[in-house]
Amino acid sequence: MTIIVSVKINDGIVMAADSAGTMGSGQIYTHANKITNLCKGLPLGAMSTGAGGIGNESVETLLKDLRRRFAGCDPAYADWRLDPASYTLEQVVGRLRTFLFEEKAAPCLEPINLQLRLCGYSAGRSLAEVWEVSMTGQDCPPPRQIMEETAFGVMWDGQYEALNRLILGLGFDIGRALVKHGLPAEQAGRLQEELVGDLYATLSVPAMPIQDAIDLARFLVETTIGFVRFAVFMPKSVGGAVEIAAITKHEGFRWVQRKRFYPAGLRQDC
Repeated sequence: MTIIVSVKINDGIVMAADSAGTMGSGQIYTHANKITNLCKGLPLGAMSTGAGGIGNESVETLLKDLRRRFAGCDPAYADWRLDPASYTLEQVVGRLRTFLFEEKAAPCLEPINLQLRLCGYSAGRSLAEVWEVSMTGQDCPPPRQIMEETAFGVMWDGQYEALNRLILGLGFDIGRALVKHGLPAEQAGRLQEELVGDLYATLSVPAMPIQDAIDLARFLVETTIGFVRFAVFMPKSVGGAVEIAAITKHEGFRWVQRKRFYPAGLRQDC
């Protein structure tokens, strides 16, 4: 489990995530990297939640392999190089699905539950987009755009409970609670939708400065980490350092806050 948050405003998108990774054995490590710049020099980023890897390869390593293709560093996939003047997010997310699902996940015998969120700008566009690739078991539907250029706001995935309560005003189990207290199931569903409309807390506006969007994304991830820490009966599957990146039209992908296990000045090639 994890928490990933994106905040989309006029000036760009902020991506934030925790660092907890839960293994199949139940062991939890707190140094997982869940945000990746998909092509150095281009305003493209991806976040993941769910499975930490496919087969023997971590999602982080796989996304870096894909990054080499997009940068033109893999001679076997020269046609995957992204043209900075003409690429689209729809093209990028389609190739992401091809690589992770068709090449990597489909041949595996074990079911994979993994969600990837792609954030960024298509070439020459003034506003950002958000796309999603979702793998459930052996199924991976076509990528879908979950936030078009003219849509703005906060989205979260992974451990929903804290932010559902904070922003939507309702916990994840509200439907079951309403039925438990005598409301018919079909009425409970309708009431839940109406309550979200009444209780929704707007935390961002499109004109928000990018620094405030960064502060908001950090707050939302830290709030989830704290909630999970103190919720007595909740698995401690969210935690570790908070990583944050911002993607803007002119500055592109920039790290705001991240973990490092190597010197900051160490050169990185493709």
